[in-house]
Amino acid sequence: MTSQNVFHRAARFWSARNLAECVGILAILALVTYGGFRLQVNLSTVSSLYLLFVIGVSLYFGFWRASLVSFLAAACLDYFFAQPLFHFYVADTKEWVALGTFQLTALVISRLSAKELRSTAEATIHRTGMEQLYELSRSSLLLDLHQPPGPQLVVLIQRIFGAQAVALFDLNLSRQDRAGEWLEGEENLAKDFYLLPNTKDDLLTGTWRRILVAGPGPVGALVVRGNISPLVMNALASLAAIAIDRHQSFENEERAENASKGEQLRAAVMDSLAHEFKTPLTAVQTSSSGLLEIGGLTELQHDLVSLINEEAIRLNQLCTKLLLTAKLEAGKVGLQMDEINLHDLVNEILEAPPELAHRSRIQLVMEDRKLTLPVDRALLSMILTQYLGNALKYAAPDTVIEVGIRESHTEVLFSVHNFGPTIRIEDRERVFDRFYRANGSRDSVPGTGIGLSVVRKAAQAHHGHVWVISSDEEGTTFYLSLPSGSRRKH
Repeated sequence: MTSQNVFHRAARFWSARNLAECVGILAILALVTYGGFRLQVNLSTVSSLYLLFVIGVSLYFGFWRASLVSFLAAACLDYFFAQPLFHFYVADTKEWVALGTFQLTALVISRLSAKELRSTAEATIHRTGMEQLYELSRSSLLLDLHQPPGPQLVVLIQRIFGAQAVALFDLNLSRQDRAGEWLEGEENLAKDFYLLPNTKDDLLTGTWRRILVAGPGPVGALVVRGNISPLVMNALASLAAIAIDRHQSFENEERAENASKGEQLRAAVMDSLAHEFKTPLTAVQTSSSGLLEIGGLTELQHDLVSLINEEAIRLNQLCTKLLLTAKLEAGKVGLQMDEINLHDLVNEILEAPPELAHRSRIQLVMEDRKLTLPVDRALLSMILTQYLGNALKYAAPDTVIEVGIRESHTEVLFSVHNFGPTIRIEDRERVFDRFYRANGSRDSVPGTGIGLSVVRKAAQAHHGHVWVISSDEEGTTFYLSLPSGSRRKH
């Protein structure tokens, strides 16, 4: 059915209704006039009857019908009850007063009645709208968050508000959903309105448009065609925006949970493999070391056995890091806290291979060589060894690597600085994640992406934290901050 046909049918309906009302009013007026004339009611009494009738018409049918009745009542009063009878002749000013009274009464009563009816209608619409909004808010809490919210919302809105048609555009999912009867050319009405939000509401067709806003910005657009007040439409748009925002939050949480489960599974597999590798690697390392000690090998055999021994040691250290990471994450590492002289600890690290071969490139900057700190010696040694190992791998040839240690009132700050490839801003936090390696280092420098993740866990076990700063001008510096002894006592 076209809108033109609907308009013509409505016009015919209202015309027939008005005609029926007018005929009924005139029939009652004629009945009152005939009864008063037959009973020979006096002028004062019949005037009161006419006045009551005008008031009744004003209350129930409005001003223009009451005005017509008041004019006809004054004419009947003059023709049938005022002298001379059966003549339209106003000889007494009282008749003019009666006519004026009828008209004024019709005007005042109809206006008061219209105002009261309008207030009642608005209150009814408001109450109905609040009930519908309450039902929608309850129903929206029961939406299936595993499914897109658009198809569910448009059906709910159409059913609860009795809308002719509903369209919703979800920016997060980049999709538009519709319900009801839309005309040709209105397939993308909600999406078009989101892209060009200057379009106003169409009061003629009852089409309401709203941008859906949740949190920092818009999340979509809603278009509803139906008998809805602007205030209810605003609240309806807010509820729709909240539903879309809930779905988006649920998706983010589910994505994060899945990622966490994937990381846990990967970590469990790697930890299990580390346990399994530990025993055969120890046997390989022991055997290769034994062959080197026995001697009697040719030069080629000695080189091959040495290579086997070095790689076995490297794999054994890797397994140790994996197992240590698992223990740190599970909180199963019991820290062996001792008062450690930091200057002596760094020198011990530098004396151990392979750092010993690069001792000339490493410079220790430390004002107080008697500085001590209550820490787990093995974990702190592992952290500094990892920092130095990374610096040696990535530093430009023949450049100095600086190890700094300085104390403040609340913490001791360790730093390892080198000049080499810079670390991008977006990678500086993630380099401490397990198995993560920056794009520039994946192919150029060998590594597993495990060492720095163990460093962060070890620092957290000491209530400390780690970070990195990198730039072309200043180079790259890895930091470790550990609380001093006075701060630990709490």
